[in-house]
Amino acid sequence: MKSVRFGVVGSGYFGGELARTLNRLEGSSVVAVHGGSRAALLAEELQCEAVESLEDLMRREDIVAIIVASPSHAHKEPVMLAAKHGKHVFCEKPIALTLSDCEAMVQACRSAGVVFMAGHIMHFMRGVNQVKAWIASGEIGRPLVCHSERTGWEDKQANVSWKKNNATSGGHLFHHIHELDFLQAIMGPAVSVCMAGGNLAHQGEGFGDEEDVLLLTLAFADGTLGTMQYGSGFRWGEHFVKINGTEGAILLDLKQSKVELNQNGRIVSRNLNETDEEDMERAQSYQKVDGGITYGTAASQMPSWLATLIGKEMSAFRDAVLGLPIDASVHKLFDGTAATTSIATAEAAMVSLREKRWVSI
Repeated sequence: MKSVRFGVVGSGYFGGELARTLNRLEGSSVVAVHGGSRAALLAEELQCEAVESLEDLMRREDIVAIIVASPSHAHKEPVMLAAKHGKHVFCEKPIALTLSDCEAMVQACRSAGVVFMAGHIMHFMRGVNQVKAWIASGEIGRPLVCHSERTGWEDKQANVSWKKNNATSGGHLFHHIHELDFLQAIMGPAVSVCMAGGNLAHQGEGFGDEEDVLLLTLAFADGTLGTMQYGSGFRWGEHFVKINGTEGAILLDLKQSKVELNQNGRIVSRNLNETDEEDMERAQSYQKVDGGITYGTAASQMPSWLATLIGKEMSAFRDAVLGLPIDASVHKLFDGTAATTSIATAEAAMVSLREKRWVSI
C-alpha cells in the first residue's frame, strides 16, 4: 500500500486521537501538527514536527492531506487553505457554523479537485448501518415519523470550554449534530423546521451561553415528520433515535448501546458497536455521566468503541485519498451532502428559534 502523509490542525481530544490513529494505520503517517496548547506535546509523542504557522503547514510538499480538528468556529480557514494548496481534507463536524461557510468550503475543495470528507462518525457505527439495512430491505415498511433525544444535565464548570458557547461551537445543535445528520440520511433532507428553546437553567459564572433546551420539529418533502430534543437542561437524560414505519419500528439506543427492530411485537436486537465488550463499555459509561451531552478534553481517556470508529473513519479517508472506491454507505460524507444538509437545517432551526416561526430550508 502507498503511504499517505498527513498534517493535523488541532491537538485536543479528537485532533490528538485522529493523529495517533493515522500513525498506527497501515499506509499513513503524520508528519506535522499545528494549533492548540498541546501541539508540541503531541508532536513529541508522534515524533513529528510542530508547525507554528498554518500557512507553513499547508505549503509543505511532504503533506498530501490535512485533518482539521480545530474548534468548530475555526474550520473554514484551514479547509480553504488546504484546498488552495491542493491538499485533500478531512474536517471534523460540524463542518461550519453557517451554511454559506460550509458551501464555500465544499466548493473550494471541489474546484481544487481534492477529496473532502465530512467527519460525521456516526455513519461508521455497526448499529447505524444495521438500521440503514433494515430500512432498505423494507423491514419497517415506509418510514413515517422519527424522534430523537440527546439530553442530560450539566453542573457548573470550573473552566468553561469553547464547546459551551454559541459563537465558537454553535451550541448543542451544532456541536452534537450527529442525530440531525442521521435522521436526514434516513428520511431525506428536511424542507422546513420549527424550533423552540432557550437557556433555562445554565446562566452565569461557570456556564457558557448556549441554549440548554432545544425542541425541534422537522417536516420532510414526502410529508413525513421528525421531532428532536437537545440540551443540558434535562435532569432525566436520554440518548436514542426511534423510527416508526408502516410495518414496524426501529430503536437506535445509544444509552443502552443496542439497536432493535420491532415487527408486531417481535423484537430483533443487534449490537450498536463492533463487540459486546464495546457495547458494555458504552452502556456503563452512561451510568456515570449523561453521555449524550458530555465532551472530551485533551486529557480524557478515549473509550475503545470510539477508538474503533475513528479507525474506520480514518481508514475510509486514507483509502479515498489513495483513489480507492468509496463505500456507498458513506458516499454522502464525500460529496458534500452530509456537510451541507446538516448545517442548512441547523442554521434554519436557529432562525426559527429567534423568530418564533416555521422556516423553510
